[in-house]
Amino acid sequence: MKSIYSLANQTIWVIGGAGYLGRHIVATLLEQNYHVVCADINGRAAEFAENLEHPETLYPVELDARNEKAIDRFIEEQIADTGVPDGLVILTYGAAGKKLEEMTGADFDQASQLGVTSTFLLARSVGLHMVEQGRGQIVLFSSMYGMVSPDPNMYLPPMKANPIEYGVGKAGIIQMTKYLAVLWGRTGVRVNCISPGPFPSEQVQAETPEFIDRLSNKVPLGRIGAPKEIAGPVLFLLSDASSFVTGHNLVVDGGWTAW
Repeated sequence: MKSIYSLANQTIWVIGGAGYLGRHIVATLLEQNYHVVCADINGRAAEFAENLEHPETLYPVELDARNEKAIDRFIEEQIADTGVPDGLVILTYGAAGKKLEEMTGADFDQASQLGVTSTFLLARSVGLHMVEQGRGQIVLFSSMYGMVSPDPNMYLPPMKANPIEYGVGKAGIIQMTKYLAVLWGRTGVRVNCISPGPFPSEQVQAETPEFIDRLSNKVPLGRIGAPKEIAGPVLFLLSDASSFVTGHNLVVDGGWTAW
């Protein structure tokens, strides 16, 4: 079984790979002998790479996914350097961080630009290169909030409820997954999606233990997710273990959406 999960020397691009969940995905891919291009903003990819094992197969790259020209340049340069990737993982997201009544149209558009438009631009451009080669796996990232509404009882003051633009964008990612999977289904390119449940950051866990308790009580498994628990599903969707899976939204939420 190991051979269908560990595909040595294949190249995976992870966009947002230095973030809270992305770091664990990148580390797992490196352990499985993949070559990984880790793209992120504000020097985060290079900083992450400095403290990571297996640096010889990790390629940190600076990328501002809010900028369409930067995306085009990144894709062109990386294909020239490492070729068309065998897999693409996109973790970009956007949120205005404002209350519903405070949000402007510009705020909503800005969040959508990073969360949805950047995902579209990256998936379309890289996907078309994959289509030309007749192979490739794409994994997009949605959320449980792309399927269900946030429970207001989870977000008691002074916390803000998970914002509307986040869930709207994540619902769009699920539909984008299905659209691209059907469009490219006969070409050898598979497109799937992962929807994480409650995976609050280390900072949130440290600063709001009462919130973590509320989340844990809502989850059928009785706890929040550990970031390493996202890496396995990503590896599955990238590998030959999922060779007959496309257009699927894999929910990793401890049972949250089963209620």
